[in-house]
Amino acid sequence: MSDTKIFFQGTIFSVQPRIRLTRSFDERFHNYLGYSLQLEGEIGEQKEEYLVGIGKAAQARHDFRAGDVISGQCLMVPEPDLEPVHFYKVSKLKVVWRGMDKKRQAPPWQGVPPVLEEYRRRGRRRLAAKTYETKCMVCIWGCLMAVEMIIDHWKPDLRKYRRETFCYGPKSCKFYKPGPTRKVPGRKGMVWEEADWIDEQEVSHREDDE
Repeated sequence: MSDTKIFFQGTIFSVQPRIRLTRSFDERFHNYLGYSLQLEGEIGEQKEEYLVGIGKAAQARHDFRAGDVISGQCLMVPEPDLEPVHFYKVSKLKVVWRGMDKKRQAPPWQGVPPVLEEYRRRGRRRLAAKTYETKCMVCIWGCLMAVEMIIDHWKPDLRKYRRETFCYGPKSCKFYKPGPTRKVPGRKGMVWEEADWIDEQEVSHREDDE
């Protein structure tokens, strides 16, 4: 993998939390890595849509939001299974043009996203992948997580990977659909199913419109 950084410049379509979820049967741990920027524009010599990961400090400094045009340099993610983005380790980051503030009173919500601690405080619910792709990909409360599953602690190299989608938004959102429950493989063919009550417990401290 080359250490040569790639130039990018594009328009931000969404800013969402960048999170890695580790599952071990009925246990789970969230690693809040920073933010995921969905852009359309130049990346190297190509013009396409792509995801760039930045840290919490970079987001705090620039207050990125949908509509901003930004540029910088980045590296391609060497282990795609462990990251929800395509590129990371961004440098020379700057705002080329500040877009209009798109704060909305109805979903999908945009504008500058909250700090990562606020996402953690709110808790999340599983979100149907199709709903995420069609309604929530541009919302600050949507999240595509890279998931690493530890199948057997006695065999640490035995791991599986996938993507899961979640919602940190108001419980009253008219677009929200949970989709099927998530199943986690374990030792000797065992499977654990993440029941509905777990999601309900995660957001039980919030009012419907919070």
